[in-house]
Amino acid sequence: MESGWVSLLPFVSVIIIAVFTKQVLPGLTAGLIVASYLASPGILSGIEQLLSYLIEGLTDKNNIKIILFLYVFAGLIGMIKFSGGIKGFVEEASNRIKSKKGALLLTWISTIGTFAAPSFRIVTIAPIMRALLKKVKMTPQELGFVIETTASPIIVLIPVATAFVGYMASVIEISLESQKIMGDGYSLFIQSIPYNFFSIAIILLGFYLSFFHHSKKPATDAGNKEMEVKGEEDWVDCHPAVSKDLPSKPLNLVIPLVLIILLTLFLTFWSGYQKGEKGILSSFIEADVLDAMVIALLITLFISITLFLSQRYSLRKAIEFFVDGGNDMMPVILLLAVVWALASATEDLGFSEFVTNNVNWIPKMFIPPVLFLLGAAISYFIGSSWGTWGILMPLGVSLAQVSDTSLPIVIGAVFASGTFGAFASPLSDNTNTIANILNLKVLPYARFKLIPALIAASIAAVFYAIVPFIK
Repeated sequence: MESGWVSLLPFVSVIIIAVFTKQVLPGLTAGLIVASYLASPGILSGIEQLLSYLIEGLTDKNNIKIILFLYVFAGLIGMIKFSGGIKGFVEEASNRIKSKKGALLLTWISTIGTFAAPSFRIVTIAPIMRALLKKVKMTPQELGFVIETTASPIIVLIPVATAFVGYMASVIEISLESQKIMGDGYSLFIQSIPYNFFSIAIILLGFYLSFFHHSKKPATDAGNKEMEVKGEEDWVDCHPAVSKDLPSKPLNLVIPLVLIILLTLFLTFWSGYQKGEKGILSSFIEADVLDAMVIALLITLFISITLFLSQRYSLRKAIEFFVDGGNDMMPVILLLAVVWALASATEDLGFSEFVTNNVNWIPKMFIPPVLFLLGAAISYFIGSSWGTWGILMPLGVSLAQVSDTSLPIVIGAVFASGTFGAFASPLSDNTNTIANILNLKVLPYARFKLIPALIAASIAAVFYAIVPFIK
């Protein structure tokens, strides 16, 4: 199809409806409907075209691997939760930590073992901090801020064994394909990591608040729902993952996490080594990372099931835990299906050709900062990093190609923009989970985070304006 201004309509629809409804899935679905109708005008033919786009995305071999990884990963987390792994870890840690320094060191160091997903990290560490609130002598808002700086901002910088990696590489891959650029999505993701300036800036602010800032407010003066946190007395009620009805088995958390991290690293290296690469770094770069992650996850799942069965859990119960956990990932899988379909639809409409022919007048120095600021605004209003990446990455890659701007910088700017919303938005799952666990009101807590988030965003925007001159 000839490219034209109509190729912009799906993206305009996505942004308007996502911001208006404060939900990313309705926006993406509306964009897909518009794109399908434009590609094949007519009610029935448009529906047939929409189904064709969905099926095309869902039958792609790599996309199936991503869906499998996400569902099985969430299922494993579900098994860890319901078998008492998280509760056991929280109980053990809260009994051992005696000081503010120890608590904050645990918050940062525990990232090594709990970086699989932001939600998993938060429900693992936040109940510990709630139990230790009086010892930490920080306001709950400050504590929530520190915990969140070690969640999404760090996890988006980790290239293996997270729930984010497959999706992040996938949105780069489909954006490259739509622009007919030769390249590997995972390699570009790794190259973009140093350019996620927002994540780096907010992590540094969180580190400063943890170890160099002294709170002048009492721990109860923090916008709490009841103006007093009960701390040690009620941490078992703060989240279902640490419910008093669950057993306390810390090894049910430690063993699966150690397994998946070590297996992923080894199988990733082995994949590259089998291709003839002898160096460690070159083996990782040339590896089939998605295959390695899926295989590592499946091995971990089978060993974990064996572990749970040895503790006299029935197989039926283990499967029930797995399905409950996996189903938590279904909204994300639906989001992915629509993102993949929309990418195919906009390619048929000639979106990349339109961008190439009409926006080559934009100076390259403006591309990264404008993309970052636009994405940060979108992600703040919809509260979703994944949705923002799915909306903005095709546009970012197209603009980078037209303006001859460094792809890693542009990709880093897009990922940074989504991370801003995941961190700062009152609609973000992370914000709401932390607020519930620490017994905070959501809006005051979100306003508290917004000031440092805007400082980090300003620093990032300046770097995005400067770096293109250097590269």
